[in-house]
Amino acid sequence: MAVKLDSIDRQILMTLQKNARTPIKDIAKKVFLSSPAVANRIEKLEKAGIISGYHAHINSFLFGYNIKAFINLEVAPAQKKEFYPFIQSIPNVIECNCVTGAYSMLIEVFFQTTQQLDHFINELQRFGKTQTQIVFSTSVEHRDIPIES
Repeated sequence: MAVKLDSIDRQILMTLQKNARTPIKDIAKKVFLSSPAVANRIEKLEKAGIISGYHAHINSFLFGYNIKAFINLEVAPAQKKEFYPFIQSIPNVIECNCVTGAYSMLIEVFFQTTQQLDHFINELQRFGKTQTQIVFSTSVEHRDIPIES
């Protein structure tokens, strides 16, 4: 289901994606509305679930997380009931997606050392076969969702 928004809501969303800390008064100037009108629109976007949160992008390397990896994991459907609470309890797991293909899970992780990563992979293997890719560099960081104008 595609969301139908007017051009002002789209401009507000694009502005907030670029910088969620943009002052409402600055957004209001950009879209030619009053600050209370913009605040009301933002509140409606939040209540509708279109805006699902606000996040700070943290530089993981400054906290010693030098190892970024993607782990493919083959999990049998019967194991998912046990797997989901386990994976949610691991703070080094940044994202876990149930995917199509030879593996059923794609897990993004950050660790400080390869030894920590190896230990985690060994824990994961009780759920099934794994395949791991360690990231050397990232050419495209997380970016905004394209919003048609």
